[in-house]
Amino acid sequence: MSATADLSVIAPADEAAMAAAVADARAARRPLLVQGFGSKSAMLRPVQADATLSTRNLTGVTLYSPRELVIAARAGTPLDEIEALLHQNGQQLTSEPPDLSALLGSAGGQSWGGIVAANLSGPRRVAWGATRDHVIGIRAINGRGEVIRAGGRVLKNVTGLDLCKLIAGSHGTLGIMTDITMKILPAPAATGALILRGLDAVHGVAALSAGLGSPFGVSGAAFLPAWAADGIPGLGSQTVTVLRIEEFPASVAYRLEQLAGTLARFGKSEILDERTAKRVWTAIRDVTPIRPGAGEAVWHLSTRPSRGPTLLALIEAAGARGFMDWGGGRIWAAGPATPALHDAITHAVWDLGGTFTLMRAPDSLRASVPVVPQEAPPLAGLTRRIKAAMDPDGIFNPGRIYAGL
Repeated sequence: MSATADLSVIAPADEAAMAAAVADARAARRPLLVQGFGSKSAMLRPVQADATLSTRNLTGVTLYSPRELVIAARAGTPLDEIEALLHQNGQQLTSEPPDLSALLGSAGGQSWGGIVAANLSGPRRVAWGATRDHVIGIRAINGRGEVIRAGGRVLKNVTGLDLCKLIAGSHGTLGIMTDITMKILPAPAATGALILRGLDAVHGVAALSAGLGSPFGVSGAAFLPAWAADGIPGLGSQTVTVLRIEEFPASVAYRLEQLAGTLARFGKSEILDERTAKRVWTAIRDVTPIRPGAGEAVWHLSTRPSRGPTLLALIEAAGARGFMDWGGGRIWAAGPATPALHDAITHAVWDLGGTFTLMRAPDSLRASVPVVPQEAPPLAGLTRRIKAAMDPDGIFNPGRIYAGL
């Protein structure tokens, strides 16, 4: 088996050719690195494969109904093209998928299938759910080279949605998606943000919780330590607690004013101008403040929002830095790519009842440590049975999530 950069690339132009390529690989017991543009190849474990099977030539929007709030496209369609089409019609992807190219050290953009395979979601997840929650239909190739269908193309169709949720977030280990249908939303006419400066993490998360529990429709809630705020123009060098509201202009202005009153016990609020507000939330979405250096690893941590400040303090004590999104329930962290720091971070999050994903690290670390929490034996057995049913010969991204699977 070869290193990823040296693999031959198979990039079929249609679904039938993709199915044939999978059938050929199965017959030859040939493990495949499954990807779109490869923008997320730094995530999780390195894959040992004999060839790359890419969806990059499966392109084009196959259904778009602005009135029904549904869009479908082939898996290799550039995400930028889909977002541009939606923008022309005043619409957007509900889960606000991030652009992690800078974080992951990748180039070349993202594919429609890639954001679903990784189940990537932005700050709006705290209000509207994850990417997989908005997938209503998938066409895919299983490990036998068969075309499978789940869900449908209309919101009333609920058949097979569990399979959609299973494939979304499976990182290409269960099947190769060829076409994905997703629910969408009207884009807001205005974006507003309110900030509180100088709070510590505990009081910052308390303010975020109060905002999210208010009736004012908060769609983003993050806490930035001073170093993170300093990396975003317009925020200064104190800690920043920031909340977002999206709607039509008059509604945003009114609700921000009311929210400021609700949060008055935490200090004086400052309302950002819309240009700055959008810049701040784009930076939070794309994890811009982290800026990992050479020899650093990046972790995505999830826990109960109330435990976010404790987890942040623990990883900082271990030698990492991080900031909180999702009201304190998500922490993006970075630090030296060492087994010792990885163990410290993962034990801290596990002890607090959370989960982790190793998003970026040198191959040597990715190959030698758990990149997601180890499953309990009953759940691990179920995972193996699902893998065997979908990919009986284990040719799709072997070892991507769990060693030996």
